[in-house]
Amino acid sequence: MQQLNDVLATIDSYIGSANWFVYFLLGTGIFFTFYLKFPQIRFFRHAIRIVRGKYDKSTDVGDASHFQALATALSGTVGTGNIAGVALAIHLGGPAALFWMLVTAFLGMTTKFVEVTLSHKYREMDVKGHVAGGPMYYMKNALNMKWLAVIFAVATVLSSFGTGSLPQVNSIANAMYTSFGLDHIITGGILTVILGFIIIGGIKRIAQVSEMLVPFMAILYFIGAISVILYNVENLIPSIATIGRDLFSGTTATGGFLGATVSFAFNRGVNRGLFSNEAGQGSAPIAHAAAKAHEPVSEGMVAILEPFIDTIIICLLTGLAVLSSGAWDDKIQNDFQDTDLIVLDSKYDEANAEDKQKLSNYIKGEESLPFFTGDLDVSAGEITNNLTILHARSVGEDILVSERNGKFTGKLKIVNGKLIRNGSDVEISGKSLLHSAPLTNEAFKRSPFGEYGKYIVTIGLLLFAFSTAISWSYYGDRAVTYLFGAKGVIYYHIVYVIGFFLASFTDTTIIWTLSGITIALMTIPNLVGILLLHKDMKTTLKEYWIGFKKEYPNKKSE
Repeated sequence: MQQLNDVLATIDSYIGSANWFVYFLLGTGIFFTFYLKFPQIRFFRHAIRIVRGKYDKSTDVGDASHFQALATALSGTVGTGNIAGVALAIHLGGPAALFWMLVTAFLGMTTKFVEVTLSHKYREMDVKGHVAGGPMYYMKNALNMKWLAVIFAVATVLSSFGTGSLPQVNSIANAMYTSFGLDHIITGGILTVILGFIIIGGIKRIAQVSEMLVPFMAILYFIGAISVILYNVENLIPSIATIGRDLFSGTTATGGFLGATVSFAFNRGVNRGLFSNEAGQGSAPIAHAAAKAHEPVSEGMVAILEPFIDTIIICLLTGLAVLSSGAWDDKIQNDFQDTDLIVLDSKYDEANAEDKQKLSNYIKGEESLPFFTGDLDVSAGEITNNLTILHARSVGEDILVSERNGKFTGKLKIVNGKLIRNGSDVEISGKSLLHSAPLTNEAFKRSPFGEYGKYIVTIGLLLFAFSTAISWSYYGDRAVTYLFGAKGVIYYHIVYVIGFFLASFTDTTIIWTLSGITIALMTIPNLVGILLLHKDMKTTLKEYWIGFKKEYPNKKSE
């Protein structure tokens, strides 16, 4: 598993985690924001009217209403990224990462407007009479670049696992285990059966489920997050101030947090922002293409609301809850995961300023430290070697090595700082920083609900993440239909469901690394496509307002 994660991390470092990808994503959003004169602001109220059905017509063609399409797309985006992704971004980049998530969302509102409009404009009807749309159709029909459409469709299939299936069920299983002690395999098995029944029904059943789930889960989570923030209200202003301060200086070592650079906060914030709202990834246009509408721009308007709801509201609430609670830089008792574990070949004392600075520089990538290679000597669960164990980018404390029969005694093999299990089933636990869903879990416990706060996160994560897995099965379904025709869908569904089950008990870090790769592979061709069609987009928007003014002469266009 460690070797696999190392390979995936290397690949990701050249694609999703590379700065050029972040600049490309933000640059596209900036370009369209100015090119179309800030549509995310000008058209916001108009978008709300469209979602409410103000301009619907009985002759509109499609498989879902505007609201159902929005709910389906939101169910695909409001998921692990809003609960686990925000916490991971703060864990990696410090408080400033939250700011960059919000910037990504603001620009992403325009990017979604563009990609959804173009996908809806060039959609088709499949052999079963259902609407088929998405970026692959504008690549084929508008750009006449079938090869690019194929690349995007293949990337969509891969991303349906990397974005929609694997990280979602993995986070659910971890949360259920933490909150209720429910075995990962049991959680995965139950949800896999339910998932299978839902996706067999296609977009109409998916839209119906999403229409019911999305409002309920959003309200539940909103109440929980606000409760955390109000309970820790004295920390709210200092937390916001920290975000602003760290934008220009990076996050210094504080508590168990050893620091983060400005560039890393920027990179992780944008990266996790994309995972959260998927603006530019080209996924939501597949759901919106099924909406009943006579004008592609009207559906593009609806898409403007997605990053706003998903990131500017929900992710901001999560981020402020994590920061104001103080959980982000506290060491908490937890089970150590192998991929987050590093053994250093020296003893470093955090109470010593010089040692702490060395650790901070190492975490920020500014200094290398020697890794330990050899045997860890363990006696009655305690490691007797004079060395330092890092877990989750922090110095592990009160470390205990155990096995099924109790405390472990023996030797553990370490190579270049990494544990080599060779079939060993020992567990290592102790105090360290938390990240992803467990960090949000801890933040919600620091609320009026106390220990019960974690159940809000668990239930919210269950609904958010499961609805995301449902929606992404449809995205992959459409991509497979484009590549192989309707006959390939059944085989895709089988593999999707199996992968969903297996991910419930797979290492979390590997899942997130794979996710970063698949998101980038899908986003790059989509951004290339919409940039090439920038003139088409502007013309389509102009024609929309001309037609709108003729049909509704007394209505304001913006």
